[in-house]
Amino acid sequence: MTAATFVFIGLSFTKPRSHRIFHYITAGITMIAAIAYFTMGSDLGQTPIPVEFVRSDPKVSGTPTNQNREIFYVRYVDWALTTPLLLLDLLLTAGMPWPTILYTVLLNEIMIVTGLVGALVQSSYKWGYFAFGCAAFLWVAFTVTVTARKYATSLGGDISRTYTICGIWTIALWFLYPIAWGLSEGGNVIAPDSEAVFYGILDIMAKPVFGALLLWGHRNIEPARLGVHIRSYEEDPAKVGGTHAAHHGEKGSQNVSDGGGAAPAPSTATV
Repeated sequence: MTAATFVFIGLSFTKPRSHRIFHYITAGITMIAAIAYFTMGSDLGQTPIPVEFVRSDPKVSGTPTNQNREIFYVRYVDWALTTPLLLLDLLLTAGMPWPTILYTVLLNEIMIVTGLVGALVQSSYKWGYFAFGCAAFLWVAFTVTVTARKYATSLGGDISRTYTICGIWTIALWFLYPIAWGLSEGGNVIAPDSEAVFYGILDIMAKPVFGALLLWGHRNIEPARLGVHIRSYEEDPAKVGGTHAAHHGEKGSQNVSDGGGAAPAPSTATV
């Protein structure tokens, strides 16, 4: 994760400042994950929770002599921060409107929080939280695979291809996370070491590999085509509709009004 972060940041310097947004978001994902894995590798960020299902296998936590299982809550802190960034990478690539992006991120947070609460609950109520989380995930999956793909298709073949590859890749991997949860925090079927390997492989595929695919697809895509307009301090604001241009427009409108004519309606700018 750490190596991927440095690679993504390094690649950002090959782009103009106004074209680095996807590099920064993707590097942020792997940076947060690196800190989370450092914490888990140090055996921190976890708490023992009594298990619902006691197993006879001595390798699985929750045996008759030890009925507690380590729950790494820091993993959920990681997901609560990185999965919205993953969705932002995807939905900005599709040119989705901000209200839809924010609503999708909210559903994603519901998915993560209910997973954490379910993991910390000893009784069968954990499966109720699991169901809530799965319902939220299915809505997120529908938005990514159906709604957002329509937006991406309307922007051109290269954008549609990049979005489709990264979107299907992400949702296919995310479908495996509930399985991992059911076998570990939920059903206490596999040992915590096996849980760490399962989640670790999924996180590598869903973060560094996803980031590499996304940035490769974006190598010839300008953010402006996606409706993302970012001004560098090296650019003249008057040429990109910035503050100077806005002031100039206000003066022009005032002059027209002073001359007896009607002032033109203010223009709208894409942020």
